[in-house]
Amino acid sequence: MANVTVGLLNPGEMGTTAGATLVAGGARVLWLSEGRSAATSARAAESRLEDARTLADLVKSSRVILSVIPPHGAVDLARAVAATGFRGIFVDGNAVSPATAREIGRIVEAAGARFVDGGIIGPPARKRGTTRLYLSGPAASDVAALFAAGPMDAIVVDGPAGAASAVKMAYGGWNKCSQALLAAMRAYAVAEGVEDSLLAEWKISKPELPALSERAVSDNLKKAWRFIGEMEETASSLEATGLPTGFHEAAREVYRRLAEKGTL
Repeated sequence: MANVTVGLLNPGEMGTTAGATLVAGGARVLWLSEGRSAATSARAAESRLEDARTLADLVKSSRVILSVIPPHGAVDLARAVAATGFRGIFVDGNAVSPATAREIGRIVEAAGARFVDGGIIGPPARKRGTTRLYLSGPAASDVAALFAAGPMDAIVVDGPAGAASAVKMAYGGWNKCSQALLAAMRAYAVAEGVEDSLLAEWKISKPELPALSERAVSDNLKKAWRFIGEMEETASSLEATGLPTGFHEAAREVYRRLAEKGTL
């Protein structure tokens, strides 16, 4: 797939690093600047992404479309792309449940596209070895080849569409839920007036937890609104396999409070 054109929708900080990886591998990468922030536009320009101006123009020019957006908008974006008649490869790289991924696949395949399920684990990719895009489905290997130059690594998961999303749900469900629980326990200790005692105990028995509990709030304040939908998708994933959903329903509430109030 040399010299392929990829449409990247709609890149934030994570998406622009995916775009930079594609450009490093020789792809031409298009994006849409409408409604995006000045900071995103600056990152896109730095990563050599080209503004397609309209969705119709982006779709017309692209052989592959990569969706990297908050999970609550993933299905609607797939519908918008399908409505244009896109017939290339549609890659959903969002934090959605396997069931949602398969729904997206049905939407784009009904319009004539091929579908690849994806899930990103790690921070925005600045250097190799930190961030991985898991891919599954019949065309996963074709898409993985586009990321060969790094810094975002692509890993093909053995399984049908939905398998890559399952990896993301399992990892993100542990990672983000554990941070939410830690933040909640620190907030509980504050409410009961025993924060100093808890911190003292943590320094003895779990010396990493004081700093981790601080970062569970500070590092997630600006991103908490994104994690509300991701926790909903994780709960839905667990429910589909008969596992309890309460962990992630509670984590959703933690992130909702952080997003709306900046505190628990």
